[in-house]
Amino acid sequence: MVQVIIKAFDILEMVAQRNGQAVSLPEIAEGLQLNQATAANIIKTLVAKNYLEHIGKKKGYRLGPMAFQLTNEVAYGQDLVMAAKEPMEQLTERLNESCILGTLRNYKRFILHVVNSNQDIQVRIRSERSVYETASGRLLLAYLSDKERERFLQHNGLPEKALWEEADTVEGLLKALAKIREDGMAMTHFKNTHLVGFAVPIMVNNQVVAGLSIFLPEYRFSAAKKKEIIQGLRDAVAVINRKMLS
Repeated sequence: MVQVIIKAFDILEMVAQRNGQAVSLPEIAEGLQLNQATAANIIKTLVAKNYLEHIGKKKGYRLGPMAFQLTNEVAYGQDLVMAAKEPMEQLTERLNESCILGTLRNYKRFILHVVNSNQDIQVRIRSERSVYETASGRLLLAYLSDKERERFLQHNGLPEKALWEEADTVEGLLKALAKIREDGMAMTHFKNTHLVGFAVPIMVNNQVVAGLSIFLPEYRFSAAKKKEIIQGLRDAVAVINRKMLS
């Protein structure tokens, strides 16, 4: 096997696992046990081919547009990520809570971009999770067409009662999804993990293409915080929508 190609893939995989967060050259070299000069040469080529993007000497690298194009998924496009990046950063600064941009991929909630807060205690974020376990996943499920929802249910089945109590039957699920569409948002509150989540839809040409969400530990949640989060999410989505249309 050609070692330089293997190392290039190792670098891409490491950067991809950061879910949009930049990775510095020293971090890459140390994490993969590479000489910094060797890592720098490989990264230079990946940047030239647009598989990595250099976003500043101190910040490092993240996936570039060619990495996104390999998926052939419109919802995973760089245009959406770039439109959402600044509003998400502003929202995280406003609320001091981590912000997630998510879509559906392979019948799971998949993270396109995340902006982490400065809180000492943060919610652990995985790139892929069950749709039923997340506010953004439930939100995106609510806006699927009847045929898309039917295919989803054939693949995933109904949620367990312990996970989504009111939606463990077809009738209950449809009622819960209708309520999400009526409210224009989804909220989750898992007492066993002490986590609270909120999500609102991002629409392009009257189609929901992603969900913008905030997750936080239960102890930082209150009625006043709920109102602030929902308003902040809707304000951020309005900015993202304008950017997508411009």
